[in-house]
Amino acid sequence: MKLKIALLPGDGIGPEVIQQAVKVLDAIAEKYGHTFTFTKADIGAIAIDNTGNPLPEETLEICKNSDAVLFGAIGDPKYDNNPDAKVRPEQGLLKLRKSLDLFANIRPLNTYPTLIYKSNLKKDVIKGTDFVVYRELTSGIYFGEHTISEDGKTATDTCTYTADEIDRITHLAFRAAQIRRKKLTLVDKANVLETSRLWRKRVTEIGKQYIDVKLEFLFVDNAAMQLILKPTQFDVILTENMFGDILSDEASVIAGSIGLLASASIGNNTAMFEPIHGSFPEAKGKNIANPLAAILSAAMLLDHFSLIDEAEDIRIAVQKSIELNISTPDLNSTNHFSTTNVGNFLSDFILDDENTFYNKNNIDLGQSTII
Repeated sequence: MKLKIALLPGDGIGPEVIQQAVKVLDAIAEKYGHTFTFTKADIGAIAIDNTGNPLPEETLEICKNSDAVLFGAIGDPKYDNNPDAKVRPEQGLLKLRKSLDLFANIRPLNTYPTLIYKSNLKKDVIKGTDFVVYRELTSGIYFGEHTISEDGKTATDTCTYTADEIDRITHLAFRAAQIRRKKLTLVDKANVLETSRLWRKRVTEIGKQYIDVKLEFLFVDNAAMQLILKPTQFDVILTENMFGDILSDEASVIAGSIGLLASASIGNNTAMFEPIHGSFPEAKGKNIANPLAAILSAAMLLDHFSLIDEAEDIRIAVQKSIELNISTPDLNSTNHFSTTNVGNFLSDFILDDENTFYNKNNIDLGQSTII
């Protein structure tokens, strides 16, 4: 298969983790005879620095002319810590999602048995956790009207949803539940918000078309508690933009590191794949950032194009790296590996056959791991 992939490394650790994702995709292409062509473009703080625009028109055109987008991270302290900044890196990402109509954000979460101890939650609470969040991505309060009064003492943010915006992601979530464990939980605030009541009406109506899927409802405050109290109860979580943003970040602590969580943003014509973590500017240039979320996002990219065996190869390699403790400091504080060495291991593992032998001494030294 031939794929044109737009690369948007962005800011902070984004370029470092995306470099490893590309390395792994190159290994997949070599193993399976695919051709992946990458075109790099700026977004976020680096784009503001270079052009004054967080999403230059050239970047948007590259994305529109690509089969998929692989995204790193955006954000920089000089903008994050300045409440008066009129142009912000995040504006570029929001505009990109809207311009490409990436209406469904999909964030899977499962636990790795060898990493359960890294979570702040008890082992018996999180063992077996496996759910996915379907978050509406191009509407809601983030895209509503934002105003502030002339005296600067009153601010307003509006939240608007249409039935069509709700329906299209709801169908995707139900279809996902059908091939998983056949349970969908809508998270809303229907006891207070009119938009949530519309969500509940539309999801209830659409649910009649998916009689094999059990539909449940949770208010968002209760859902936030239940994610910590009993995360194994969830299969597919469906929710609006802001609630999904908050809940999926909360869920990241279950796995033990936000550096493990991948995501896909799906539209009718294209899709974007990105780790859910931020730009982590404190780690920029130190070669210590965990690349696994970016690499697992690349696996989701392959899934999107029905390259199922190829995606599974990446996940098997990631699982092996975790089992062997070939990990960055967030997962391995005593004998850690660099971002680059983790990527090297994964690409080497993918290209080697099932009879690969591992030299434990070399692993411990952080040297070449495959012989």
